[in-house]
Amino acid sequence: MTYSVEWHPKVRKFLRKLPEEMSARIVLKVKESAGDPFRYLEHYEGKDHYKLRVGDYRLLIDVDFKNKVLLVQVAGHRGNIYKHPQ
Repeated sequence: MTYSVEWHPKVRKFLRKLPEEMSARIVLKVKESAGDPFRYLEHYEGKDHYKLRVGDYRLLIDVDFKNKVLLVQVAGHRGNIYKHPQ
């Protein structure tokens, strides 16, 4: 049931701006969640996204069930991630 992971270019850019240890922690958590996504992902109320919590950061992820792909669409600090227009 392993899913593949695709990253939106804005998420890649965001991760490059973070301290190296934090971005590595986020990437590791996403890769870990690809093995069993619904152990880690929570449904994001009102949208067709799922959210992943990693410390003070949140990722909004679209799940392509047919092709088994996790599409990491948005990443940010927990204080302002939900204000981002999706």
